[in-house]
Amino acid sequence: MFTGIVEAVGEIKTASPQENGLSLRIAPGKLSLRETKVGDSIAVNGVCLTVTALADNLLSVDVSRETLQCTQGLDKPGGKVNLEKSLRLSDRLGGHLVSGHVDGVGEVTKFQSLGESCLLAIRLPDSLLKYIAKKGSITVNGVSLTINRVERNELEINLIPHTLAETTLKELKAGARVNVEVDMLARYVERLLAMDDKHRSESSI
Repeated sequence: MFTGIVEAVGEIKTASPQENGLSLRIAPGKLSLRETKVGDSIAVNGVCLTVTALADNLLSVDVSRETLQCTQGLDKPGGKVNLEKSLRLSDRLGGHLVSGHVDGVGEVTKFQSLGESCLLAIRLPDSLLKYIAKKGSITVNGVSLTINRVERNELEINLIPHTLAETTLKELKAGARVNVEVDMLARYVERLLAMDDKHRSESSI
């Protein structure tokens, strides 16, 4: 479990093919690996991955072929990635609860400077639109963000200077693809409503 509060920007140093995907070696940037061990979970551009090795101040993770097919930004050496260690029970929840299981890939339709801030607009897959609400939460490339506006299949987000400085989102431009995870509370609400509808349907028979 994560919060969507990015701790560091890392760099993919190598992406080595293996039987069922890729093995990545990542330079962690300012992320301390002192308390990190093999088997720990880490979010890489919003994708929950398991640390498989630690050596030479690099962390290694394996990415399955299935994960590569439903995410973006994990297969290019030299690519910058947002990093976050998994949440401890004693940690502050600064963003929102994030599982690291990407729901889909969105497309940036606008990235516009607004003084010190930036307007980010993203077109989402139709299957995710029912989970999106104005002032709700969403995770974009591992960053917890608040939705300012929703219109048709697009949402708009205001990126503050701190977010721009501490994440890779400042490198986005129109046409870029981003990993998106919807608020898990929305998924639970959907499940509860579906079960309630099923119960009422069965009761009326």
